[in-house]
Amino acid sequence: MAGAAGAERLRLISTDEETSFDVALAESPGSDRSGVLILPDVRGLYPFYVELAERFAQAGHPAIAMDYFGRTALDEERGEDFAHMPHVERTTVDQIQADALAARRALVDHTGERPVYAVGFCFGGMQAFLAATSAELDFDGVVGFYGALDGSKRGFPSPPDVVGEMRCPVLGLFGGADQAISREQVAAFDQAMDDAGVEHEVVVYPDAPHSFFDRRYEDHAEASADAWRRTLRFIEG
Repeated sequence: MAGAAGAERLRLISTDEETSFDVALAESPGSDRSGVLILPDVRGLYPFYVELAERFAQAGHPAIAMDYFGRTALDEERGEDFAHMPHVERTTVDQIQADALAARRALVDHTGERPVYAVGFCFGGMQAFLAATSAELDFDGVVGFYGALDGSKRGFPSPPDVVGEMRCPVLGLFGGADQAISREQVAAFDQAMDDAGVEHEVVVYPDAPHSFFDRRYEDHAEASADAWRRTLRFIEG
């Protein structure tokens, strides 16, 4: 979209007032379309997600990508050698949602009141599914790209176990060749949302692996392009 700006790095104070953390905000001047909060994978505010915020803005959707690690790795560079797992292991749902709320408010403060959707990837996809249960975050919908469905290993709730608390529509995008998330898990999640009456769509790309969109886009261009189209259609309501 003409006029869409490059992303601006900002430092926000979490709504729990315990930390500051970084975000990348990409505005789309003149657009009244929905906004997007990007929940990255385990790398946090990695350059891919800054560029993705800009891509959403170019499509007319102002976007903000957030970091998870303000409490433990605030100023560390997020290159390929960033050792993310020690920081991931110290996160909690409450902390992530407190930071997400601050990011959501910043998006609206900078771009105006509008519907806001969460779009998450891998670890962030799970966080998007969990955020669908939050009345305070009040998302108009959430998109999970290959969002983890078993949170028990890291002490998180598992998305299939909280479908009864989901308050907004859900779009789940999964790879059929994902070695981390089985087709059986995806089918069970889909069925659980059916049973709970959650408005949702689940799409499985048969040959796509985990991270097909964020790490292996060029190798799986057809699936990635379709996932992008579906995401834009979903957030346009």
